[in-house]
Amino acid sequence: MAGVDNILDYSQDMVLLYVEDNEDAREMTTLIFEEFFKNIIVAVDGEDGYQKFLENDVDLIISDISMPNLNGIEMGELIRAKDKQIPIIFLTAHNDEAYFLSSIKVGISGFLIKPVDIGELVSLIERVSQKFVYEREAKEKQNLLEVYQKATNQSSIVSKTDTKGYITYVNDIFCELSGYSREELIGKNHNIIRHHDNPKSIFEDMWHTIRDKKEIWKGIVRNKTKDGKSYYADSIVMPILDLDGNIVEYISLRNDVTDIMNPTKQLSEAVKNTKNSYLIYIKLDKFEMVEDFYDNETINRLESTVALYLHVQFSKFYKFDKVYELGNGEYALIVEKSKFMDDIESFIKELKELQAEIKEDVIDLDNIEYDVSLLISFVYSGEKVLESAKLGIKKLLQTKHSFMVTNNLAILEQEKAKENMKVVSMIKTAIMHSKIVSYFQPIIDNQTQETVKYESLVRLIDENDNVLAPYFFLETSKKSNYYSQITSIVLEHSFAILRNCEVDISINLSAIDIEQKTTRETIVRHLEENREDAHRVVFELLEDEGIKDFQVVKDFITFVKGYGVKIAIDDFGAGYSNYERLLDYQPDILKIDGCLIRDIETSSYSLSAVKSIVTFAKEQNMQTIAEFIENESIFKIVKELGVDFSQGYHFGKPEPLKKS
Repeated sequence: MAGVDNILDYSQDMVLLYVEDNEDAREMTTLIFEEFFKNIIVAVDGEDGYQKFLENDVDLIISDISMPNLNGIEMGELIRAKDKQIPIIFLTAHNDEAYFLSSIKVGISGFLIKPVDIGELVSLIERVSQKFVYEREAKEKQNLLEVYQKATNQSSIVSKTDTKGYITYVNDIFCELSGYSREELIGKNHNIIRHHDNPKSIFEDMWHTIRDKKEIWKGIVRNKTKDGKSYYADSIVMPILDLDGNIVEYISLRNDVTDIMNPTKQLSEAVKNTKNSYLIYIKLDKFEMVEDFYDNETINRLESTVALYLHVQFSKFYKFDKVYELGNGEYALIVEKSKFMDDIESFIKELKELQAEIKEDVIDLDNIEYDVSLLISFVYSGEKVLESAKLGIKKLLQTKHSFMVTNNLAILEQEKAKENMKVVSMIKTAIMHSKIVSYFQPIIDNQTQETVKYESLVRLIDENDNVLAPYFFLETSKKSNYYSQITSIVLEHSFAILRNCEVDISINLSAIDIEQKTTRETIVRHLEENREDAHRVVFELLEDEGIKDFQVVKDFITFVKGYGVKIAIDDFGAGYSNYERLLDYQPDILKIDGCLIRDIETSSYSLSAVKSIVTFAKEQNMQTIAEFIENESIFKIVKELGVDFSQGYHFGKPEPLKKS
């Protein structure tokens, strides 16, 4: 049985018509089908199924047999009268020979007994979907062949060869571009026009595709004219088959893309077609400042001047064809490996030294003096070379470093993306099955040591009943469409507990939450429904440097305070927190960051920082909460410092709270 991923490649583009009269069975089985099909049309009985078949372009039908009005067999007979080919799979709880015989007469593609065996379902989907794909590809290839035949006399560059690769036909434009006469080309191999820089792998792949696989090959090939000049041809090569599927000749359609091929495309093709070389990808440091100060004409001239400068500087040490000027202050060089085949460390050392020397230079452009400083992403091996180099530049901009070896970085990022997709799938499943839950951790009054608040903390219960903290899923959810759903669930849980307890409930909100209009509306609805208890709500603001609109956040704070809601700043003393932000937020509570509390027994810095925060808070009439209280010793210290409340495992870990 093929892997599920391969089956998904086939099934995702298919339209499924699913017919089932039992509502519970319909809902459960639809969830299974959603893993395989993007487009599912659901019908509630045979009559509904037949009508929806007539109204929609359907690729596959999966139907129950025993249904009111029109059973599956009867529906299948009607459908077969309209379409002899569409695959039909019957899904039934019955084990009756009569059903099997009737199904065979209808001409079904498969038969499944309820409850559905996933393995059998996958096998059926695989067989049916592959047939669907093969039929579609056959139609497309036939259509393409007809299009190519019509385009032959209109295409800019056309040639045909026999089965051995010898040229049998060229059009006039082929001769004009190559510089060869028709007589010089007929009977020759295409090697007569191919540039020696093309690696053999290109043509090995081409012949494997068109001769062995009998498929269309596409690619950009570097050619040369009779007088030795280079040009790039965007090529399509395809076999022409007889009725028995035998190749009778090959036709090639080309377009000269030398002038229109942008530098990025040229670089991509050069990286793909060049062996035994290193890629040096460069970006001018702080180029965005140049864009802020100068007009486009000046920027273009500066970039061209820098390209010439880089060519001069790098050609002193390395052999390369050109500096690719890519725009946005980015450049690339493909350097031959030969000099450093066995000593990559020496190459890197020399490259860094050159980078340092260049940093001392200044380029004069009219009245502009530009200090040259380079970010370098260097790739000397691995796959996805160009993608890795570009990602390296992004990493350098994020980390503020200037040099990075980025072999296989794109592969690593791809693996991270796959892991993120697994987490997204886990989140989706958890939401679907009500496995996003809220745990509540007590916050105690330092004087009475009684619980006066609970902080609402989100948890996810996975398919193995493991309880996962936000660390394992919350950041990933922010990159998907599920973060706002999680927030909505947490709000629902938190206000439900608020109505069933007498202490405050503290709820975490990020800038993303507040900036989301639907989330703000959800919060307002809960506050309206719980006006009498709203004064016991505390919103803990999780600061985020990605805040897009401070005014929205400030307006939100002002609005919810009108309900008596209190505002706390979470993790104060670390991260993005600062005293200036307090002027904007006007909080009621400061939650002192756990990293300061954790080390307060041994770190004089932490002790001083906490003292400073407490003193400031008291002067501003704000309360303080110390997080991460893990033992009695830490508790005594924060109590002596005048912290108002404490939270941590010493007093209680996060746990579910039952609604009374």
